[in-house]
Amino acid sequence: MPLSLHHIVVDAHDLPALARVLRPGGLVLAALHAGEEVRHRDSWFDRPVSLDFFALRPEDVAAGLADAGFALAATLMRGPYPGEADTERAYLLARRL
Repeated sequence: MPLSLHHIVVDAHDLPALARVLRPGGLVLAALHAGEEVRHRDSWFDRPVSLDFFALRPEDVAAGLADAGFALAATLMRGPYPGEADTERAYLLARRL
């Protein structure tokens, strides 16, 4: 189950819901902007929007996944590609126990 976390506020109490919808051994791939900031956009592609991007600490997300019954299988960090926002990305692959 792919999970993009940069448009929502993630609380450790939200992560057990992932375990309820995945069978044992099921995988979740969490993609997030790494950090501790919120970026707000009022326009995007010349259209008015009200959109927040939440950067999260990968270690906090990993701890929340572990508390929710997942084992972290892999973590990948990368910098931005040309043309992307100037944030570091994190990808956490976890397996439901």
